[in-house]
Amino acid sequence: MNAIASAVTEMASARDSDPRALRSLLGQFATGVTVITTRAANGRNVGMTANSFSSVSLDPPLVLWSISRSAPSLDDFLAASHFAINVLAADQHGLSGHFARGAADKFADIAYQTGAGGVPLLEGVIASLVCRNLTQYEGGDHLIFIGQIEEYTSSGGEPLIFHAGQYRVAASHPALGQ
Repeated sequence: MNAIASAVTEMASARDSDPRALRSLLGQFATGVTVITTRAANGRNVGMTANSFSSVSLDPPLVLWSISRSAPSLDDFLAASHFAINVLAADQHGLSGHFARGAADKFADIAYQTGAGGVPLLEGVIASLVCRNLTQYEGGDHLIFIGQIEEYTSSGGEPLIFHAGQYRVAASHPALGQ
């Protein structure tokens, strides 16, 4: 059997694998860490940690992220006109953990400003994007949100990275220098 056929056989068998093994496999792709925020219809601020963020298009400026169908804040994000993507800095792993856990008021003692559509923009992040909530697509046990960027800010800095179930920091590749 040639290498391509062998790889296809391995990929096909992955469909029947243990969900934990598949999650571990997918965790080999390093991602940035974000906190997605919005304002609920009742005025309550809503936020959750997500690493499922990606750019889609520059013209028009579109991004995507996904949320589990079982997430407590799903209905709030579905009803919202806007959401914000807050890209966390390398030293904000505590903020990531805070927004990953359930809490009555996740914004108590959290510094933020307000963007378009009333969305909370976390202070100290390396970038924030305020997006109009355009549409959602079915994605298995998740919904994929597409947003059009209306406002953004970037202060730069080192990003918080998530890889293989752990927070990481980015480093310049030693062969490429600085």
